[in-house]
Amino acid sequence: MDEVDPVDGKDAMRQFAIIVVLLLFAASALAEGNKRHLFILAGQSNMERLDAARLFTPLLEAALPADQLLVIKDARGGQPIRRWVSGPGRSLSAMGRGPLYRQLLGRIEAETGGLYDFDSVTFIWMQGERDAREGLGAYYEEKLRALLAALQQDLARHDIGLVIGRISDHGLDGPRSLDWQRVREAQMRVADGLPLGSWVNTDDLNDGLGADGERQVNALHLTPSGYRELGRRFAVAAIRLLGQKAAGHKEPQPSQENDRTLVQNK
Repeated sequence: MDEVDPVDGKDAMRQFAIIVVLLLFAASALAEGNKRHLFILAGQSNMERLDAARLFTPLLEAALPADQLLVIKDARGGQPIRRWVSGPGRSLSAMGRGPLYRQLLGRIEAETGGLYDFDSVTFIWMQGERDAREGLGAYYEEKLRALLAALQQDLARHDIGLVIGRISDHGLDGPRSLDWQRVREAQMRVADGLPLGSWVNTDDLNDGLGADGERQVNALHLTPSGYRELGRRFAVAAIRLLGQKAAGHKEPQPSQENDRTLVQNK
């Protein structure tokens, strides 16, 4: 019998249920319709490998059929967060906007015509593996907060929704396990502390059949089916934040499966 990928092997009704969830959000808090929503996707290789046009945008279009949606993705593999926000310090004023941030902002300006009169802006971030590998986990949170602050300032709005793809369990048992965990915890703290913040689990998305057909376990990059699931999780989280924004409150963060406890560097 052929080996079945763990994500693909789940009940097919699960995919249908996710679509139903999205439509329910659209039919309730977002029922007014005719709104304009901007979704910005950025990060390193796991974001770069996500085919947003195929695995993310169609779910938004199904949930928000009456609205105008603009999805912009700009990602670069193997990059630390200092390529977006550079320099030391605990505030945006003490840090500089790095080359990848300027590239991202330039693309946003080009595709929006410099007009940011959207009803909502959602920033979806999948990055952090490089910082963990370089032993920079202790500095990650301040840079992540500075990155969001830069977007808020440059887009002239403070109601930007944030969805973070928490880095997977790939490095939790390696030589930089403590830094890996620090990045994960920083991502959760930042998302959980925001009125419009959410994070998604990726620990179960890097096991299974890789793009080369070989079995992979706790790999750095996700499996093809893992990327499909990541696109769905990002879409569900983004729609949930839109519903919370429309309702004027934040709902509790859903429980996340496959969490790993803190492990020390070996």
